[in-house]
Amino acid sequence: MIEQTKKIKSEERAILVGVIRQEQTMDQVREYLDELSFLAETAGAITVKTFTQNVQHPDSKTFVGKGKLEEIRDYCAAKKIDLVIFDDELTGSQLLNISEVAKTTILDRSDLILDIFARRARTAQAKVQVELAQYQYLLPRLKGMWKHLERQGGGIGTRGPGETEIETDRRIVKDKIALLRKRLGEIDKQSFTQRKERGEFIRVSLVGYTNVGKSTLMNTLSKSEVFAENKLFATLDTTTRKVVFENTPFLLSDTVGFIRKLPHHLIESFKSTLDEVREADILLHVVDISHHQHEDQIGTVNKTLQELKAFDKPILTIFNKMDLYEQKNFDDWLSDETKQDILNELHEKWNNITEGNCVFISALEKTNLEELRNFILNKVREIYGIRYPYKTMLY
Repeated sequence: MIEQTKKIKSEERAILVGVIRQEQTMDQVREYLDELSFLAETAGAITVKTFTQNVQHPDSKTFVGKGKLEEIRDYCAAKKIDLVIFDDELTGSQLLNISEVAKTTILDRSDLILDIFARRARTAQAKVQVELAQYQYLLPRLKGMWKHLERQGGGIGTRGPGETEIETDRRIVKDKIALLRKRLGEIDKQSFTQRKERGEFIRVSLVGYTNVGKSTLMNTLSKSEVFAENKLFATLDTTTRKVVFENTPFLLSDTVGFIRKLPHHLIESFKSTLDEVREADILLHVVDISHHQHEDQIGTVNKTLQELKAFDKPILTIFNKMDLYEQKNFDDWLSDETKQDILNELHEKWNNITEGNCVFISALEKTNLEELRNFILNKVREIYGIRYPYKTMLY
């Protein structure tokens, strides 16, 4: 992988910048910036302040306009800000123009996500995928990125292409992309062979927005130890385990979480990892029901599944973190009857939307997992029966 600069030793101070377009509300933009703040925290930064600007169209030179950019510059100088993070992708010329005025490091949302992925990549496949995405991001921004990534001593946004790569020309970057694609193709062939060797097992994949509890649920269902923490993109590599419910075996996979505005080149680079989703027989869509924007998150995941051509598969929606949902929505003065009415209304709503293909659990507290296991078991047995109607499967 590209030689990385040393990691930051202390948290960097960051400000966040978002624009409010005509079709957006302030609440929507605030939600996006809250998520951007969580991304920054995951990367190791402290969010000090957020700036917003009402625009019909982002300014082609400075994205937010000259006046707002000068306001940002003055604040950075006064508060000794290390990073300015924009919630949308910036062009190479915008990166260069903003950097020259603000006199500090400028990142956009895609750059920040790539930085997190660079930190989290562990396997050879993930490292090549991230490196390829970094170069694809770099290519159209060479002019701006040379200025943008020249900072010494490490820091958020400086992992990945280093000094040598910054000084290369477009032809060398294109050659590097071609080489990485070839290397990734070789790894993909190995992964495809491994998937073929899994035989006739039914495949079940966990999907969902990032940080909804997929890895915790994976650990609970498979009794394995998959890394899980309360940060975005805790899992990059697909983890697959053989699970047996009542003598019925199947393969359960945990995949990378989805997110709003996921960089297109990142999806392209991780297509091989997401093959587990495309080749799955059943998808378990895990939702953080306690999150106040869970319906928007469901929409983001469904859109990504459509892009992957995987939306036509049997999908069970698992509403996780019911314990947190009750903490947030149930006050002490509510009667048990009122609480039950609220839960009944919630269940009825989503049972109608999912046509009965949903279950409400807490993976952390291990509540209602028996219903979930039965749901999965019945669907797995149903598919085995359809696929191998004349074969008795003995394990």
